[in-house]
Amino acid sequence: MSKELRAYIAGFLDGDGSIHVRLKPNKTYRFRFQIAPSIVFYQSKKERKYLEWMQKTLQKGYLRDRNDGIVEYIVGDQQSILWLIKELLPYLKLKQKQAQLMRETLLLKNKVKNGGDFLRLSKRIDEFQKLNYSKKRTQNSLLVKETLKREGLLTP
Repeated sequence: MSKELRAYIAGFLDGDGSIHVRLKPNKTYRFRFQIAPSIVFYQSKKERKYLEWMQKTLQKGYLRDRNDGIVEYIVGDQQSILWLIKELLPYLKLKQKQAQLMRETLLLKNKVKNGGDFLRLSKRIDEFQKLNYSKKRTQNSLLVKETLKREGLLTP
């Protein structure tokens, strides 16, 4: 990507995007939660063509139409997220801390070996709530800790 294109996409993400990681309860996962990272760009359905262009340009992710008239361009796989952060980080202003936290979180995720490691990872994910002004988030490290203890996956 050219420098100009990286700067443009970074500006788009700063203005109409989000960088976050969700903890999703899932009993089939080893530690009973799925880690769901994503970088999302938002636009009105009337302006869908801009997100289609971005998806075609980046060759990553997918588009999703919401019921409220918004289209989301979602990049959700770890390899694509790390690549996108590497490309955009020097140009981000508003979302620079979130991008750095995402990179650190994904690298930490790859090192999880036990319940204690997973709890530390979930505490790192809690930091997105402060950076993104999230008010609705109910899946957090306290719930992870309770679940790990109840399931016998966290040693004292």
